Amino acid sequence: MSKPSSPDLTRRAFAGGISLLGLAVGLGFSTAFAAPADGFGQAEWAQRYDSDARLVVPRATTPLLSPETLSATEQAIQHYQQIVGQGGWQPVNGPTLKLGSRNQTVVALRQRLMLSGDLDASAGTSPVFDSYVEAGVKRFQARHGLGQSGIVGKQTYSAMNIPADVRLKQLETNLVRLRSFSGNLGRRYVTANIPAAMVETVEDGQIQTLHAAGVGRIDRQSPVMQARVLDINFNPYWTVPASIIRKDLIPKMQQDPEYLAENKIRIFNKDNQEVSARQINWNSLDAVNYKFRQDPGGDVNSLGVVRVNIANPYGVYMHDTPAKGVFGDDYRFVSSGCMRLQNIRDYVAWLLKDTPGWDRDHIDQAIASGERVDAKLAEPVPVYWVYITGWGTPQGIVQFRDDIYQRDGLGAVVAYQAAPAGGDDGHGGHTVGMKPADQQEE
Repeated sequence: MSKPSSPDLTRRAFAGGISLLGLAVGLGFSTAFAAPADGFGQAEWAQRYDSDARLVVPRATTPLLSPETLSATEQAIQHYQQIVGQGGWQPVNGPTLKLGSRNQTVVALRQRLMLSGDLDASAGTSPVFDSYVEAGVKRFQARHGLGQSGIVGKQTYSAMNIPADVRLKQLETNLVRLRSFSGNLGRRYVTANIPAAMVETVEDGQIQTLHAAGVGRIDRQSPVMQARVLDINFNPYWTVPASIIRKDLIPKMQQDPEYLAENKIRIFNKDNQEVSARQINWNSLDAVNYKFRQDPGGDVNSLGVVRVNIANPYGVYMHDTPAKGVFGDDYRFVSSGCMRLQNIRDYVAWLLKDTPGWDRDHIDQAIASGERVDAKLAEPVPVYWVYITGWGTPQGIVQFRDDIYQRDGLGAVVAYQAAPAGGDDGHGGHTVGMKPADQQEE
C-alpha cells in the first residue's frame, strides 16, 4: 500500500516539463486545456488552432458505476463496432515524435488519431507534428491513463497499436461488469477502480471527490470486493503482516541489520514483550513467530497519518502514505493489496461529514496531535473495489486502462507490461526496491 513505482514499469508524469495542470487533466481533475503558446520560438509553428479546446478530456463528473456510464458504454460499443466494420486502424510505428517533428510517421499518426476521435477529420495529412496533433496526442494519452506529455514514444505507440477489435471486446467485457452494479449502490458510496488506480466518492449521484491511488502489484493484487467503511484511525500503528515478514522484511534484514531501527519498527514476542532484533535468526523463518509494529509518524509510518478500515475478508484497507510521489506516476500498481490515497484528508472529511464532532478542523487537530485517535462513522459507507478497464462517458469519450491483472481474457491488452521504466514518452521514470517500510505496507 504505498509509494512510487514498480520494477520496470514506473513512468513519471511530472518529468519532461509536464505541469501539475497537465497531470490533473489526465486524471480527470481539470476542465480547461492549456493550449500550447504560439510560436514555441519557431516561426514555422506560429499558427494557433482554436479547435484544440474540443480535444480536451473534461473533469469526470459522472460516477463510474451509474446508469449514465452504462448507457455511454453501450454507445461506445456501437461506435467501435462501426470502426471495426470499416477495417479498424493500422499500427503506427516510428521514432519519438513531439512538437516540431517532421516525419512521414506523423501522417499515419494523424490518421490513427482521427479514427479514434482524438483528432478532427479535417486535420489533413501533413508530416509536420504541429500544435493540433500535439493536442490530439494529449487527448489520446488522457483517455488511456498516460501522463499528457504530448510526446509519442514507446508507451503511446503501444497503446495506439492495440487493435480496434480488441478494444471492442474490452468494452463488451466491461459492459457486463458495469451491469452487475446497476442496482441501488447507496446514497453515499465509494468506488475504487483498480485498473485506473482511481477512487471517487459519490453522493446523490454526483462525484464529490476524486483521488489518485496506489493499488496492488501484479503479484499482490488488490481484491475485487464490496465492503463498508466502518472507522478511521488517525496516527495509526502498522503491524507487519506475516506475508510481508516472509517476502520482504527477512530479506531486508539480511541485507541491512539496521533496517528495523531506522524505520522505527519494534519487535514483540507472544507475551507482548519487546525483544531485540539480535534475538532473531534472520537466516531462517524464525521472524514469523514475532509481531513487528511500526510506531506512528507521518514521515516514517507506512500508513502515513490515516488508516481507513473497511470490513472485508482479505485484510486490506485504505490509507495515507509518506511517499506521495507515487501519485504523480502513470503506473501506480505498487502496493501489497491495500490502497494508498492522494489527498486523504479530503477523503476522510467526506466520510465523516455526517458523523458529529468530526469536521475538517477536528480531523486536522487529531492528526496534528500525533496521538492514536479513532473515529467511528455514524453510518457505514459502502465501498466498491471494481475492475473496469474500458468504459464510455456521457461526453462521448471512451476511456481505456491496462488490463494489469489479465482478467479481461484478451492477451493483446498488455500495452505497457513490456515497457521499460523511463520510456521515451517524456514521463521519465524510476524504479524502487523495498526501500523503507513505506514501499511495502500491507
